[in-house]
Amino acid sequence: MVRVLASTLALVAMTVQAAPASAYLFWFGPNFKAAPVQGDEPGLGIAMPKATPAELRAHLLWNMRAGLNVAALQCQFSPILLTVPNYNDLLSKNADELNTAYKTLGGYFKRTQGKSWQKAFDDYTTKTYNGFSTMHAQLGFCETASAIGRDARKLGRGHLTQLAVDRTREFRNSLVPAGDMIHARRYIQVSVQTPSMDKACWTKKDQLKAVCAPRVQQASTELRKTGG
Repeated sequence: MVRVLASTLALVAMTVQAAPASAYLFWFGPNFKAAPVQGDEPGLGIAMPKATPAELRAHLLWNMRAGLNVAALQCQFSPILLTVPNYNDLLSKNADELNTAYKTLGGYFKRTQGKSWQKAFDDYTTKTYNGFSTMHAQLGFCETASAIGRDARKLGRGHLTQLAVDRTREFRNSLVPAGDMIHARRYIQVSVQTPSMDKACWTKKDQLKAVCAPRVQQASTELRKTGG
């Protein structure tokens, strides 16, 4: 009986499901995290040719401001996300930094667009705001905007631009539709050896000797998607 039980247990694969962190609008939220950016990479809003590093940083800050503004309008269906108070706090606490970014961007368009700079600046602002409007990716966008807004409230004055550098790519990633990660399950599969049935491996009391005990042969981790 002991030998049969040992053989049966040795053939069982151990499966461990690792659960991602929970979120407000998801059981398990998508991961949009990304590395910091400089501002001249593709996919970060309107292209800024010939922009200086300072102008690119102003561009990133203005994009984050625009995204949080859109979130304040689009995400009120879930008051727990606090997108409205987060945005209002950002405006009041970081007025100086935001005004500096606005002036820097104005200087960029004056330098590169000549007499038509004001229209070009207005078009830039309109397209930047419109670029954060989303329907199919609304949950992921609102969740991300909420997280960024909460982090902005924790910062002291003068640090908002660095937050934009660190989180703009993540913010843009959240505009891509993504389902609840409860549909993505992580398994750890462990295979073990079957105990030897050789009489030399067993005592007279049908106990398996330590020298013949099963050992782990391999362990593998895989991600299985069961739906989107």
